[in-house]
Amino acid sequence: MKMTNAVMSSSRFSTKPVCCLSSMFNALTLRPSSQTRQFSASQITFDWLSPRSGESSKSRKGRPRVPTGGSVKGTTVVWGQYGIRLKDTSRRISASQLKIADETIKKRLRGMKYRIYHRISANIGVYTSGNDQRMGKGKGSFDYWSARVPVSRILFELQGDIHEQIVRDAFRLAGNKLPGQYEFVKKGDPPVMGITKLGNGVTEESLRRPRMPVPAPSLDSTAERLPATTPP
Repeated sequence: MKMTNAVMSSSRFSTKPVCCLSSMFNALTLRPSSQTRQFSASQITFDWLSPRSGESSKSRKGRPRVPTGGSVKGTTVVWGQYGIRLKDTSRRISASQLKIADETIKKRLRGMKYRIYHRISANIGVYTSGNDQRMGKGKGSFDYWSARVPVSRILFELQGDIHEQIVRDAFRLAGNKLPGQYEFVKKGDPPVMGITKLGNGVTEESLRRPRMPVPAPSLDSTAERLPATTPP
């Protein structure tokens, strides 16, 4: 009887942890916690260097749309304190160049508390064909992701308790890694329409109005322009 009781007691002690583990596993898998969300209605955050979904069709080379018709979108600092803005003509910047510029800023500001914002994303696919490829054989295969950056567009913004001169130096090093010329801007600087900076008497209304005065149409001016005809 002692042996049987000992066997029974040992079997009980050996099976009890297994039951506890299985019950805990079932509780974690079958009964979700109240703190975890089963679904999310928010938009999925995509990578700024390579879209997650890819392209359904091959995109053309195209050119950046320069906002010369009255738009100043993307030319001012919105979330941060400082920013870097494209100064010269529009560019097509590859994802690898943007990544190198981002790493350059982080390397210069290593050990400091800051937050960097990316204002552009490389969502345009670039396709190339081989050198020995004949014309008319298709667009080619995918090569890399790129971004079409129009003139006067903000690329990076920075927010943090850092001296302005240090941020200027970090953005200067990042601009050296990117194609084109760039300028340092601060929060509150006037926006840019095309290549013209607003301020000092220059407003959006003055840039939108026509350069030459357009006279109002009238019947007298139209009759004067018509050639005189003599009756037969």
